[in-house]
Amino acid sequence: MSKKILTPLIFCAVGNPGSKYKNTRHNVGWQFFAFWSVTRAQNWQQKFKGEFAQVDILGHRRYFIIPHTFMNLSGESVQPLMAFFKLTAESLVVFHDELDLPVGQLEFKVGGGLAGHNGLKSIAQHLGTQDFMRVRIGIGRPAVGSVSDWVLSDFTTDEKIARDRVFSVLENAMKEWTEHNNFSQLQTTYNKKFL
Repeated sequence: MSKKILTPLIFCAVGNPGSKYKNTRHNVGWQFFAFWSVTRAQNWQQKFKGEFAQVDILGHRRYFIIPHTFMNLSGESVQPLMAFFKLTAESLVVFHDELDLPVGQLEFKVGGGLAGHNGLKSIAQHLGTQDFMRVRIGIGRPAVGSVSDWVLSDFTTDEKIARDRVFSVLENAMKEWTEHNNFSQLQTTYNKKFL
């Protein structure tokens, strides 16, 4: 992958459809899209096995996708969208939950390992590459019990406060990113810091 990081053209939030999953840790990407003023304002359509929207921002067409395929089949939604608009993996950013970060932290990342995340694995499999951008939103790891139960549990009251604080910071960071294409600066400013 080239050293120049593209401003994202495709914004994808992964999660699981259905009311019982709405507030779970696994759906924190969807929760951010519900918070973010840009995505709240979109005119969503049912397309590409999910909710799809497009809008011009600063003279560039941007695409938004919320796969409704369940997490482990996310690539079945993302890949057809990218093929239809002839877009490359380097222009994709995926918002997802991250076990290896505590609640209250986030990380901007490009490529690298998938850390066992089924949504990322599905997208990488369908695109044939892991070289896409990620916004990793911390959900922490359980002190006891199974990871699968943990990711499908709701945030505690205190965690929701920390999560929403991260969302507010992330909304401002996304504005910086789309306006200034300053990915390295975002990493320096925000990565793995309590927000």
